[in-house]
Amino acid sequence: MLNIVIFGAPGSGKGTQSAKLVEEYHLKHLSTGDILREEIKAGTELGKLADSYMSKGHLVPDGLVIDILDSLIGKHANAKGFIFDGFPRTLAQGEALSKMLEKHGEDIDVVLSLEVDEEELIDRLLKRGQISGRKDDNRETIESRLKVYHTQTEPLKDFYRRRGILKNIEGIGSIDEIFNSIEKEIDRIEK
Repeated sequence: MLNIVIFGAPGSGKGTQSAKLVEEYHLKHLSTGDILREEIKAGTELGKLADSYMSKGHLVPDGLVIDILDSLIGKHANAKGFIFDGFPRTLAQGEALSKMLEKHGEDIDVVLSLEVDEEELIDRLLKRGQISGRKDDNRETIESRLKVYHTQTEPLKDFYRRRGILKNIEGIGSIDEIFNSIEKEIDRIEK
């Protein structure tokens, strides 16, 4: 099994690159943001709870997200591997993800960190908001999300760097150029 964490600030291209990884390597894409947005759209209790955090730019509690992922991994036990997109976002989540995967006899093989400068991120997210109509892609919420990313999520880089599985990927360029850099890192792992 090939298990990948795709990592980066909001707007760094995680969803775009995840879609290419799914197509190329036939992995199961687990986007916590998409999963939670589906719950919100369906009006479930989980969705209402998640929305109370997400609409303010806050993170959904760890236990809730881990339980969702654990259930999904159990349902897809025959998958060739998983791409974790948008999770983990904190050191505690990184540790919880490792423990949860261990229960399934798995671990993270590589963490792909998409590196994009802040102004580019803001521009991308504002454009995405105009195109998609996503309510959370407005300047105030974007700045809040980036602040949360820098204070809570960036420390994960050291956690994965110490484990020797963090790979920094230049996140500016064409989608294919970025994906070629990702493929080179994955090919090194698979050999």
